[in-house]
Amino acid sequence: MSPGPQGAPGTPREHRAERGTAQTPPAPAHWRLRWLLTAPHRLAFFGAGLVFAASAVWWFGALWSRLDGWPLAWMVSPTLAHSLLMSFGFMPLFFAGFLFTAGPKWLAQPEMRASALAPTVGAALAGWALFVPGVNLSTLLAAIGLAVAAAGWGIFTLRLWRLVRTSRVRDRTHPRWVGAACAIGALAMWAAAAGLAAQREDIVRAAVQLGLWGFIALVFATVAHRMIPFFGDGGLARLDLRWPGWLLWVFGATLGLQAAFGMTDALAGPAGASGHALRAALEAPSALLLVALALRWVAIPRLRIPLRQRLPRMMYIGFAWFALALALATVSDALAAFGDGSVALGLAPLHAMTMGFLGSILLAMTSRVACGHSGRSQVADAFLWSLFWLLQTAVLARLASAAWPALPSFVLLFAALAWAGVATAWALRYGRWFGRPRPDGRPG
Repeated sequence: MSPGPQGAPGTPREHRAERGTAQTPPAPAHWRLRWLLTAPHRLAFFGAGLVFAASAVWWFGALWSRLDGWPLAWMVSPTLAHSLLMSFGFMPLFFAGFLFTAGPKWLAQPEMRASALAPTVGAALAGWALFVPGVNLSTLLAAIGLAVAAAGWGIFTLRLWRLVRTSRVRDRTHPRWVGAACAIGALAMWAAAAGLAAQREDIVRAAVQLGLWGFIALVFATVAHRMIPFFGDGGLARLDLRWPGWLLWVFGATLGLQAAFGMTDALAGPAGASGHALRAALEAPSALLLVALALRWVAIPRLRIPLRQRLPRMMYIGFAWFALALALATVSDALAAFGDGSVALGLAPLHAMTMGFLGSILLAMTSRVACGHSGRSQVADAFLWSLFWLLQTAVLARLASAAWPALPSFVLLFAALAWAGVATAWALRYGRWFGRPRPDGRPG
């Protein structure tokens, strides 16, 4: 995928767009379903947007009902249902659209047809449509829905690996890492479906941990390693800001450790003081390295150049959440090991990773692809910039409610509402684009 549009950073055109003026006049054509089949990102992102918005609204409703005392029967615990839907629901579909758009370019392969994603998108939509009512009605129905979504993801993973295997490009490092992560994701989804069917919550929780760290976070970290140094205007490629290859191995090892910790907790129970001390010791070096890397980008004038643009700033803030999440995890484990366990940070490190890192990078990457492949300027206009900061507000509220459980319940409810607002607004805005032709008349 090309780093960005042509032209030097800081041009008047870009600044006008980022201040919120219209990027391109809206296309007069009516929305049509057939336009979703003209490019892979259209079909996959549209399906992902549906699941993204629906899952966010569903979770807000679930929290509201719990806080308001509505009687709801749960065949799958709300926390576990939330974890499954947020990990395996919309994220794989966004991956599919991005990887079948950027992947062929990385691998010097022919462009993919949108129809190649139809089984994956169709299975995901059908599967999650079964899963959501199943969590309240029938564990077996939820398991069947998850298995259907897993089957669709397995089909995508096989096709992705076929692209990687048949490519003649010498450097296939990032596609191979992504392909391995997608295979781990398929395994985790099947394991979660089997665990639900067997009513083994420990297996399901372990599968969620494997999928979150070994699949979702690893894909994001791999793409970030490749894209962040060049994210923004095409002229920034001249700065040659590539990250070293060993850093990708640090990402992989760090996320692998988190997966191992989470799966151990799920299968064997929470760690004791010595276990938390070991975790803190293993997390601290990676946390220090990533915090230093994040600070380096704002301390060195040459590296601050990309941050003059909003989209690179969004990516940078997302990466900063990655570093902060590991730092919070280290502190939380240290508190559990050497201090009063009651003052540990709870789920704050997890949500710094999921909502902060994954959410911020997701918003930046998907919006950039949507703009670039719809004939619009690849910049963050006022609408997207506002969504991004609403997301940051949601992250801070969620971290506060996790770290200080004594806070009023409306703080958690506000975080869920803000997340739902971001998801719904994104789906409505970009979903309209995916069903219309490009305003510049070009294919794609």
